[in-house]
Amino acid sequence: MLPHPDPALCRRLAADLRAAGYSGTALREAWGPQADDALARGLREPALRALGRRDDPLAVLGRVWGLGATATAPELGAALPSLGIDGATALGLVVAADDVVRGGVLIRPQAFADADGDVEWWIASDLDEAALGGPLPEDHVLGVGGASQTLARIQLTRRAVTGLDIGTGCGIQALRLRRLVDRVVATDVSERALRFTRLNALLNDVDGIETRHGSLFDPVAGETFDRMASNPPFVITPRVAGVPAYEYRDGGMEGDALVAAVIGGVGAHLSPGGVAQSLGNWEYRGEESGLDRVRGWVDAAGEALDAWVIEREVLDPLAYAELWVRDGGTVPGTPEYARLIDAWLEDFAARGVTGVGFGYVLLRRPLAGGPTLARYERVAGGGEASFGPHLAACLEAHDRAALLDDAGLEASLLLVAPDVTEARHHRPGEEAPTVIELRQGGGFGRTLEVDPALAALVGACDGDLDVGSLIGAIAQLMDVDAAHLRDDLLPRVRELIDTGFLTFAEG
Repeated sequence: MLPHPDPALCRRLAADLRAAGYSGTALREAWGPQADDALARGLREPALRALGRRDDPLAVLGRVWGLGATATAPELGAALPSLGIDGATALGLVVAADDVVRGGVLIRPQAFADADGDVEWWIASDLDEAALGGPLPEDHVLGVGGASQTLARIQLTRRAVTGLDIGTGCGIQALRLRRLVDRVVATDVSERALRFTRLNALLNDVDGIETRHGSLFDPVAGETFDRMASNPPFVITPRVAGVPAYEYRDGGMEGDALVAAVIGGVGAHLSPGGVAQSLGNWEYRGEESGLDRVRGWVDAAGEALDAWVIEREVLDPLAYAELWVRDGGTVPGTPEYARLIDAWLEDFAARGVTGVGFGYVLLRRPLAGGPTLARYERVAGGGEASFGPHLAACLEAHDRAALLDDAGLEASLLLVAPDVTEARHHRPGEEAPTVIELRQGGGFGRTLEVDPALAALVGACDGDLDVGSLIGAIAQLMDVDAAHLRDDLLPRVRELIDTGFLTFAEG
């Protein structure tokens, strides 16, 4: 078990890492782009070769904590003038044997930028498959992986007072939440994970994070929060003997029940106006859509919540099984790999699973009145780096439009979002386009096929004339009934506002 982190030792470690210039940029320059790419694929040998026998502090710490390899005691002692090998051992970060010291954990720089500026943290986690040379232990605490980076990128940027990180793992979401809220509670069923969270908070001099041991919402019974983030152990894993159940990814429930439990429990712990964002997997069973399953969980939760659920991809049972068997470190082509794949497929077949969806869930407790938002959609495009600000802007615009009746919407001045372009497709020799598309350059990169009337309305939204006047003018130009055109266009204008194609012109 990782020891409880000592604050004084963590401060000394931070001083040594800083003095060594232990940053992501410096490490990538030290072992080169090809080795860095190999490391991202789970191969550390190219980086080790590139570092060779360099004995400067950056290279030594890179071998020990960047790659989970070894250094001699004199090398590491020189690289840690403040902490020393004894201090690193007391923190549980190295294992010393004779004159050789091996990294007991990984400590890797993680850089990002938000509204408050550029940040780089050192994030400690357990050794990965490359360092271990085989499958992971079931109590493995994962570092900053693709899923956790995704969740961080989609987080809203609104500031608040209290936050909750459910299933904190190494603590990366708690650290990110703390940038936006005054106090964060981080929970996990793994005491080892909570100790990594405390270590990472101390190492990066981040206060205001409280860790609590327990499953899901048990540690926060009766409490409410303004913001929640959860990268829960959502991986669907067979609950049979002989199949590893990794704490960082497997929730211990059958099928997608863990994600259903997270969604079902959120409402009771959200303050008015509070927002919860999480990742999840959901099953497609027979003719039932995975998104319909999620809608059913939200509806059955007994809480009046706004919901925006975005499905990014759907994998068939075999592809899903291969993804997670490999993730645990089991190599294709081995008997163990074939046995685990078969266990997954048998488990899926027992429930009639035809596919597994992956996506994002945003739930919100309305400030007053009932829910106004219920979006369950499949969106495959866009760049995740802009999702958080995009979601925030879309929610703000939706809330404003939801307060307007049709007359209020007609009286509004709208603008085309600056990232929206139009494409028209013509058959050779024909003047009228056969297809008109509106394309979104940012956000989810949506492409919408529209008719000439809606295209004309969007093209005329420059903030000068209100929507009602524009509809009247278009009806006159097209020689159609203005009332019928209004009834057709206004619901679609609301959709364009909700999805970020149109914005309100005035304050």
